[in-house]
Amino acid sequence: MKHLKFRDNSTIPALGLGTWKSSPEVVKKAILDAIELGYRHIDCAAIYQNEDVIGEAFQEAFDSGLVKREELFVTSKLWNDAHKASDVRPALEKTLKDLRLDYLDLYLIHWPVAFKPGVTMPENPSQYASLEEIPLEETWAEMEAAKKDGLAKHIGVSNFSVPKLKRVMDHAEEAPEMNQVEGHPLLQQPELHQFCNDNGILITAYSPLGSTDRSAAMKADDEPDMFELPEIKAIADKHEVTPAQVLLGWHVNRGNTVIPKSTNKGRQAQNLAAADLSLSEEDMDTIAGLDRHFRYVNGKFFENEEKGYVNIFND
Repeated sequence: MKHLKFRDNSTIPALGLGTWKSSPEVVKKAILDAIELGYRHIDCAAIYQNEDVIGEAFQEAFDSGLVKREELFVTSKLWNDAHKASDVRPALEKTLKDLRLDYLDLYLIHWPVAFKPGVTMPENPSQYASLEEIPLEETWAEMEAAKKDGLAKHIGVSNFSVPKLKRVMDHAEEAPEMNQVEGHPLLQQPELHQFCNDNGILITAYSPLGSTDRSAAMKADDEPDMFELPEIKAIADKHEVTPAQVLLGWHVNRGNTVIPKSTNKGRQAQNLAAADLSLSEEDMDTIAGLDRHFRYVNGKFFENEEKGYVNIFND
């Protein structure tokens, strides 16, 4: 398994297991299966509402000797209702309690969007907080404090554009170490990648296979199926792998981490094997030509003009 290096030379496995949309009923077995297969990078978030069950899986894995805590790389994320300085630490402590861990390997600000405390999903504009009311730099200062106190070994952000990254960095003691964003051949974001590379910020790609199992409300009517792209199928045939493995291997060859979600052990094994797929320069050039700037997770569910949330991924 390839690993990527943080600025302090510690590492993160290039392919991990995503847990978004993994229901509590199945996620425990999925975690234990993944660890047994060799996964050592698990991506979580408070809003996924399954961290307590994932914590049970971790405890079982530790107690049985399946894996040691220090062998796992565990990420979680701060939800939008806990951006106030006074709310960051309690939110992180709840995540640690749920996951049954003493520390996280990586803690991220989930979105550059703030809600009023206690609002899981806003139903009207008054339940949002603008970035003037709760500035990103206020939230980031508490992330830095959490790292200093050993609650997270690394800190970063998710769904941040270049302007949002610059805003945080202009007021930070330490720049974010990671930016987790949607990524696949139809959404390559070269400018964002270049900025992150230039500033020592690693990138994790989510929804690398198109996130076809997300809710209907989040889907467009005519979404492209990346498994059916002729170029992807041709590369898969050439290497005698599946289109999904090409889509995942592309990230690793590009120098990113990637977190496909699966609760099926056979598919988990296929996904993990994709980390060792070596694509040629010709393959990479072919895939580079597929970029359509297409988002499966377009962020429109958070747009709120009154509170300044418009074009979330570009501002």
